[in-house]
Amino acid sequence: MDVDSTFIREEVIELLAGHAGREAEVAAVTEAAMRGEIDFADSLRARCRALEGLDVGVFEQVYRAVRVTPGADVLLAGLSRRGHAVGLVSGGFVEIVEPLARAHGIPHVHANRLEVVEGRLTGRVDGEIVDRAGKERALRRFAEQEGIPMSRTVAIGDGANDLDMMAAAGLGIAFGAKPVVQAQADEVLDGSSLAAVLDLVEAWADDVNDARGDR
Repeated sequence: MDVDSTFIREEVIELLAGHAGREAEVAAVTEAAMRGEIDFADSLRARCRALEGLDVGVFEQVYRAVRVTPGADVLLAGLSRRGHAVGLVSGGFVEIVEPLARAHGIPHVHANRLEVVEGRLTGRVDGEIVDRAGKERALRRFAEQEGIPMSRTVAIGDGANDLDMMAAAGLGIAFGAKPVVQAQADEVLDGSSLAAVLDLVEAWADDVNDARGDR
């Protein structure tokens, strides 16, 4: 699943930008990118420039500020009981996503990394940007590592950056999503609780199993 505004309530880059006094302008660009109005990679580069000069200590402050979406623990516990593998894939940053994943026992992670020189952010991304195509590639890699066919995968997201992985998955779920994402998703949830995903996944899995004659 996606992270910002899906697994967690916040957009991490906006929290980071708040420490630079530039949250409002970064939030406006984030909204446009999630609606699919501007290219995600270009928007991310522009937003990251607003972070130039921040001390790396900002990561710990932001990590403490993020709130996991209600129902996440219920979803993860239910998936674990049923033997499902879980991954987080994000256009955000590993500096926040990796500790989140460790704290919740999630084995697969793919996200951007911010460049740091002499303890300060440079305002650039270190390495290839995780855009919508990168998210799809990550989902395919996670599935291959787990020995799962793509037809048995589920992708959950809220923004245009999630559309490729949602289209590639066996089930694409729009969670508190922008209209462009809702229009292309297999299922739509209002975003109030991730626990609702569990019922959807179970019903879908039952249908898939019936079609395959597995039950």
